[in-house]
Amino acid sequence: MTKHIHGGDVYKYDHCLDFSANCNPLGTPQSVKQAIIDSVEDLSDYPRVGCGPLKEAIADYEHTKKEYLICGNGAADLIFSLSRALNPKKALLPAPTFAEYEQALISVGCEISRYYLKEENDFCIQKDYPDVLKREKPDIIFLCNPNNPTGITIPQDLLEEILETCAMQGIFMVVDECFLDFVKDPEKHTLKEKLAKYPGLFILKAFTKRYAIPGVRLGYGFCSDGEVLDRMEAVTQPWNVSTMAQQAGMAALKEAEYVEAGRQIIFRESAWMKEKMRQLGLTVYPSEANYIFFYGPEDLFERCVAKGILIRDCSNYPGLKKGYYRVAVKLHEQNEKLIEVLEEVLS
Repeated sequence: MTKHIHGGDVYKYDHCLDFSANCNPLGTPQSVKQAIIDSVEDLSDYPRVGCGPLKEAIADYEHTKKEYLICGNGAADLIFSLSRALNPKKALLPAPTFAEYEQALISVGCEISRYYLKEENDFCIQKDYPDVLKREKPDIIFLCNPNNPTGITIPQDLLEEILETCAMQGIFMVVDECFLDFVKDPEKHTLKEKLAKYPGLFILKAFTKRYAIPGVRLGYGFCSDGEVLDRMEAVTQPWNVSTMAQQAGMAALKEAEYVEAGRQIIFRESAWMKEKMRQLGLTVYPSEANYIFFYGPEDLFERCVAKGILIRDCSNYPGLKKGYYRVAVKLHEQNEKLIEVLEEVLS
């Protein structure tokens, strides 16, 4: 397996402006910081097991049932606990996609098959995917919507066809919607309304990107199969969500204006950045999330680091080669700095 590399390594590249991790460009809301500060008074007590009040707040925010929810130490924590709970023998993963799916599955001895996304199709899942499922017969699939690192969403009719195929074939379907907050009309892309009908569906979400709190570690998932959730709880240590994370989450869910403001910045800045990058001769893909996927010179990562800019080298993703990159969409002044550096190193 490829060595684990992740965006956001600001410790190794502490002199750089970080475009390798993709969070809300407005930064952590002040109310969330204050909630963390206030939670210090409760550090002498164990965290609340089960995250009851937080689950109620999430259920209200997501317009779903509290009974469908499980909280974790980031979405990655839930990916690992779900893998342990289900213990699948065979999985089908898109390539490229988020590395933690494979990490978690391999940790339980699961065999990995890949569905390679092709450059000529803008790295999009194609209509043949349901037929591939019938042929491969995996126990579980993971789909990232929009995908990481490409930022492309799956057409809703195809996504629903995949869901129906999984239900008929007895395949457990995990859909990662962590970046869905940053696409236009996210409610047109979610499968939340399908949860009650399809107990073999699990949806992943996180506070990390939406509220720019990756250091807090707080994620959640939805599934209507209570037995699956119980098995996940059984293989997870009981205090996996800290007091600080629970308080931060409840404060964050009240920040509706902040979330929308961040979304509007991303829509505006992403269009500007893509145009500038294309003018520089880079191959820019139609990413819909809060990051931009593109192709450029094989040594572009090193050139940018030398100029104080950290971009995400995506060559360690299965299905990608040297020259593929991802950059976050940030505030305009920061994005201008990125474009200036790209102009300089590409000239």
